[in-house]
This record gives sequence, C-alpha cells and structure tokens, in this order.
Amino acid sequence: MMSQVLKLWKKFSNKPAGKWTFSKMICLKAPYFGSISPTFEKLDANYCEIRIPKKRAVLNHIGTVHAIAMCNMAELAGGTMTEVTVPSSHRWIPKGMTVEYLKKADTDLVAIAMPAQPSFQWTEGSDYLVNVDVKDTQGEIVFHAVITMWVSAKKK
Repeated sequence: MMSQVLKLWKKFSNKPAGKWTFSKMICLKAPYFGSISPTFEKLDANYCEIRIPKKRAVLNHIGTVHAIAMCNMAELAGGTMTEVTVPSSHRWIPKGMTVEYLKKADTDLVAIAMPAQPSFQWTEGSDYLVNVDVKDTQGEIVFHAVITMWVSAKKK
C-alpha cells in the first residue's frame, strides 16, 4: 500500500507550484525543516532528492552552508525516503547519524537519499541504513551521511 506522503507527492509534484506546495506541507508537519527552505525535486520508494538555496539563514560565520543545516537536510531527505519506502505494516524512527564534511558548501545544495541496501528484508525490528549525499551546483559531494533508522512492525 502506498504511503500517504507518496500519495500527496504524486498528487502535487506535476502541477504548477506543486513541488513547492508539497515541500511547504512537509514543513508544516515537521516545522524545524522549514529553516532550510527545502524543495523536494524527486520522491519515490528508495529515492528522495531535495534542494536548498544558499541564503543567509543557513550560513555559518565564513559564509558557507552550515554543517547543521546539511544535517537537517540529510535527515529530511533520509526520513522522507524511508517514509515512502517502509511497508505500511512497519514504523520507523531515526536512531543515529554519522556525517562527513568533505568540502566547503558555498553554493545551493541538493541532497540525494537512498537505502544502503536496495533490497531489504523487513523484520520484527532492525536497523535500516540510509545513505545521503549532499552535492553542490558543480555536482561535487560536499557532505555525506549514513542515517540508521530503527524499523519495526507496528503494534497491533
């Protein structure tokens, strides 16, 4: 069964201002993501791509995108990808995140989230690893995260 989030994406994404509308709806549900002004570009099971602009609200003292803004971006992309991938019989929650800052982030950014294992056996309770690469406008990876999601069967 398709998740509610994926149904909303499919309903809005191909309409004028649909990606913007969908992104705002996600930020209403989880307001802390609004601080990075994300726009969802692509969303499907096993894949999520979001974009953020380089603007004052996400900059650090040296004028590059702040590390925590990229963490926020990674969690949004990874969490949304997990939401539309995990079967409706299961639930998930972030358990941990490891990050690598690879290069100064001095442009707009795009985050791409994908599962570490394309085919995953959904069990009673297990770790589900999500890779997130954040790229600059030249396509260079400036940040990499691995998010550990705890996935378990919903209580009946």
